[in-house]
Amino acid sequence: MFLASYAACALLLAACLALELPACRPRPPAAPHHANPAFRRFQRGYYRGYLPALAADWMQGPYLYKLYQHYRFLEGQIAILYVCGFASNVLFGLVSSSLVDRLGRKKSCILFSLTYSICCLVKLSRDYLVLVVGRVLGGLSTALLFSAFEAWYVHEHVERYDFPSEWIAVTFSRAAFWNNVIAVAAGGAADFFTEWLGLGPVAPFMVSIPFLVLSGFFAVKNWDENYGKKRAFSKSCSDGLKCLLSDRRVLLLGTIQALYESVIYIFIFLWTPVLDPHGAPLGIVFSAFMAASALGSSLYRLAVSRRYHLQPVHLLALAVLLVFFSLFMLTFSTSPGQESPTESFLAFLLIELSCGLYFPAMGFLRQKVVPEKDRLGVMNWFRLPLNLLACLGLLVLHDSDRQTGTRSMFGLCAAVMLLALVAAGRLFALSRHDVELRLPAPPGQPDAADAAPEL
Repeated sequence: MFLASYAACALLLAACLALELPACRPRPPAAPHHANPAFRRFQRGYYRGYLPALAADWMQGPYLYKLYQHYRFLEGQIAILYVCGFASNVLFGLVSSSLVDRLGRKKSCILFSLTYSICCLVKLSRDYLVLVVGRVLGGLSTALLFSAFEAWYVHEHVERYDFPSEWIAVTFSRAAFWNNVIAVAAGGAADFFTEWLGLGPVAPFMVSIPFLVLSGFFAVKNWDENYGKKRAFSKSCSDGLKCLLSDRRVLLLGTIQALYESVIYIFIFLWTPVLDPHGAPLGIVFSAFMAASALGSSLYRLAVSRRYHLQPVHLLALAVLLVFFSLFMLTFSTSPGQESPTESFLAFLLIELSCGLYFPAMGFLRQKVVPEKDRLGVMNWFRLPLNLLACLGLLVLHDSDRQTGTRSMFGLCAAVMLLALVAAGRLFALSRHDVELRLPAPPGQPDAADAAPEL
């Protein structure tokens, strides 16, 4: 497993470079956002606060399960810790947007740095209840990370600096690229501090703290405060529920998201106990996962380009199919007494590759079919079943026998993904006659629906 992990990581990174290098050719300097020094300074100021926060978050991914195992907790106890994190994430996720708007986006980013630093320090304790508190703080921190920074940037971009709204995508696209680079590097760094320096699985959490302090420092020093409009939480949720039930496309998207992402959460819990007993270097495995996800994102951009012009709904269905196939593989490769770690590793890489296809496809479709005014409420309803399914899956695993429980969980997840595949098929059928679910045809090429003969 040791050599296979390094080889897979290297091959995936080489494939990413082969796909990304042509896209990195210098663009004409006359592009408005390239020629605007004020915008580029503003971008750099945002990245100085945001990218260290991402680095700290990714650094903690490879060794969380290993740390709890190092503290001699049983798998069932570790599952409960993960459930606490998921439950905290959903509870704080429901109110995070309102909290950020009222507290202030800058203060919320600083609060993220503080709470996540405490969450990391808590990992030094071997007390179970203290670690539970750490998981709750982690849920709050994650909710703030994925709401406060983006909300602060969008407000400053539009309201304070009055830059064109089309330039927002430029900043977030570049942030997504650096996010992939940071994620891959974080796995290697975590492996270096844990294994090569022999500092143990708590080391990545301690290394994360300086990045969090750096993020908070830049926010305090360089950012101005801004606030959002106060929104009634109950009205937001009721409007979101009406939108969800009145539009079959939104309901299908919500179903796919809840089923797919709940399975991904369970995968995040299970990959370490599947691979770690076979001597896999967890940090390098994590880097390989992130490289596979980045490769999936590159393949998505290539697939929807003018050259191939595949539709996001096609790639969403492909992502679901890949996960179903991977889980089917895992039900055999994790059979008690007949484990095949190499096959399991390959299946996990396919799952991560599918994530690279899934998230941009889901983002495009959600933006097209969910009205902006209802997006917050709809997203809250999407998150609820997602986290409930993930928590239920981990609780079922907690009550099962270790030898057969992992294989049974992968089988159950495969059944869940079969339901997601059915929903993706229904959405695929709707997209044939729905312009909103498709990318526009390249100039000079008729739209597929318009060109199709009437039956």
